[in-house]
Amino acid sequence: MSDSVISPAAERRLFNQSMIGYLLKGRFRLYQGHKPLAQHQIPEDFSGICVASMADAACDDQVIDYLKQLSLKQVRLDFTYGALDNHGARFLQRLLDKGFKVMLRLIPSMEDASQMDQPEAQQRWSDFVEAVLQRFGRHLESVEVGNTVNRRRWSGYRSLEQFMCAWRIAYAKLRAHGVTIAGPNVTDFEPPYNAGFLAVMRKARLLPDIHTDNLFAERSIEPELFDHKVLGRRLAGLPKLNLIKKARLIGKLSAEYDVPKTYSTTAFWTLPRIARRLVDAEIKQADYVARYMVLSAASGGLQRAYWGPMVSQREGLIDDGTGHPAAHELVTRYDSNDGCPSNFRQRPAFYAMAAFNQRIPGSLYLGQLSESEHLQVHAFRRPDGELLHVVWTTNGNAAVLGQLYSHDELSAATGHDLHGQALADLPDLVGESPFYLSWPAGAEVHPQQGQSVMPGLCVYSSRRDGQHYHFDDGQWRGMVFARDRAEADQLLAALHPEHLQGPSKSAMLRKARNVIWRVADPRQSGDWLVAKKPNRLRWNKQITDRLKPSKAARSWNGAYEIMRAGLGSPKPVAYFERSDRKDPLNNWYICEYAGEVPSVKEFFGAYARGETHCHGITREDFFTQLRTFLLRLHKVGVYFRDLTGGNVLVHLDDLDKIHFSLIDTARARFYPHSAPLSARLSDLKRTCYKLDWDGRIAFMQGYLNAIGRDFNFFYRLPFHYFDWKMNAKRLLKGKSLRRVAEAPGKGA
Repeated sequence: MSDSVISPAAERRLFNQSMIGYLLKGRFRLYQGHKPLAQHQIPEDFSGICVASMADAACDDQVIDYLKQLSLKQVRLDFTYGALDNHGARFLQRLLDKGFKVMLRLIPSMEDASQMDQPEAQQRWSDFVEAVLQRFGRHLESVEVGNTVNRRRWSGYRSLEQFMCAWRIAYAKLRAHGVTIAGPNVTDFEPPYNAGFLAVMRKARLLPDIHTDNLFAERSIEPELFDHKVLGRRLAGLPKLNLIKKARLIGKLSAEYDVPKTYSTTAFWTLPRIARRLVDAEIKQADYVARYMVLSAASGGLQRAYWGPMVSQREGLIDDGTGHPAAHELVTRYDSNDGCPSNFRQRPAFYAMAAFNQRIPGSLYLGQLSESEHLQVHAFRRPDGELLHVVWTTNGNAAVLGQLYSHDELSAATGHDLHGQALADLPDLVGESPFYLSWPAGAEVHPQQGQSVMPGLCVYSSRRDGQHYHFDDGQWRGMVFARDRAEADQLLAALHPEHLQGPSKSAMLRKARNVIWRVADPRQSGDWLVAKKPNRLRWNKQITDRLKPSKAARSWNGAYEIMRAGLGSPKPVAYFERSDRKDPLNNWYICEYAGEVPSVKEFFGAYARGETHCHGITREDFFTQLRTFLLRLHKVGVYFRDLTGGNVLVHLDDLDKIHFSLIDTARARFYPHSAPLSARLSDLKRTCYKLDWDGRIAFMQGYLNAIGRDFNFFYRLPFHYFDWKMNAKRLLKGKSLRRVAEAPGKGA
């Protein structure tokens, strides 16, 4: 169908009307859109990946070998000016010769994109498209036109008119050569732009064959969560814009404009973004790859989802070994790899992608078998009849596998981990790393309805020195971390509340609100663990503590949340609580023993007395390293609420490098964003209590300068108030106003 003439001004009006209409007409509404569509066939060619090569021809072979390992035949390759004369054309020919289905994305130079309404730029673009199609056109699966067209800074297009000039030129040539047309490549979930572009294209009779969008879920942090960027965190549950609903809405737009297919042509999580809050960035990237791809396939809104780039320092399934990011945003142009092929390294996400590709494409999606957004159970029927379930939780959560499936169902199941490796034994818990459960052809397995994650419990799934075992004997329940089931039974036998030896005078570390004491480590003769039990509670706490997790569970959770952020805390070993939860004093938390190490209180006390060194460390050096630790603590969203100097332990290595760890973690709160300034000051006034005012000013000035503040009069008020409060407490207790040193606890 020929191009229908429409003026640039009319295009702009139509574009704006369509964008505004999308919002005002409530087209975000889609009944139960946040849930996947059951009983739909997933295409065999559902998965794709964005690839590139480099001047070194060895990279061609390396990337093709990676594609074989990933079980992938669908690739997207970026092509811009000069590609016909460099490694781009050589690599494209290799891919075609090897039988890969190539979506070629044609991209003008940034300079020409910004001048595409000028004849000279139009001619260069026309010549480039024609030359590419003359050489490769009949061999390509499709050609994509558009690169993050809703981002002027990245694409170069400064106006709708400029992009539509490029689209018209490419469209005419692609139709003449009989090549499938994809576009316009809107980036992220911004459907008003999709609606605007498709409306203009339909009016001009220039609709693509494939509607493309870079459907990221990175800004939601996790692919299952509702996007908080639309209406804020408190109202995110109203539109319910999770990845599934986004995919379905983009697919719905395609259908409204009679475009038969919808592809997401780029998605990734950058490692630095993950590392803002979590320490195990590469492991978490692997989790996100599997979770993203399963949800994209389950959604029913996409016919294909490309991951990419394959190779890069920040984003890739393959680390390019350079140690530095690409010079430009790879989402808008990925036409060359950096580094040296011999230094490339496969990340855990590579194997997670391979495991997905070997199991899910080509299967029938049966449906989501869980009702909670925090527990994901997705069922597939593979072409050979095998029943496959993919199971995981959102970050930090856990569910008991034995409560989700019957004993007989689990006995008949075969398990594979995130990377496709066979599991010798099925895990006791479902965690944030997906795993696969499979049953023979003809099997019918239905998880228990109403199951969800364990309430009020955090589990650190990335601990690689063992696994978690759930315990519940009807009277006591809890959790144990051990290398294997035999060690878990050993720990349970020794640490169960009915067997645990009470505190002797020599083992006692502290007795106040909590009793803290050392217990023998049953795993290793001569080693110690630390046990902590509430000793007394004020009358109001006796009531309110029944409405929240036990103190033992809160200590366990706090330690794990801190460890997940890459900060130190003695590793949890076990916790126990009464199953009926009637007695808030009847619970135990057990962790590893930190040893006889000093605390920040000891250092601050020495510097306040005028000593120039403490344990060989100068005040300036100690302040610098402690500030770095506390800035990280607050940046990842921790409001510790009991950040006294005695609760920050100081570990010195042989190179006088200081490592800090936190104990007494039960009161900590955790934000999904950086801790607010009020919370930071509340923490720091406790930390600095043992410092003299000169020391406080020096320490706090450096901390606040790092976040663009000054330690002025108003920020000093909480410190004065805390001094007054502590002195008043001592006076009321009949003690002198002189500060009394307290021995720090060592591990709980």
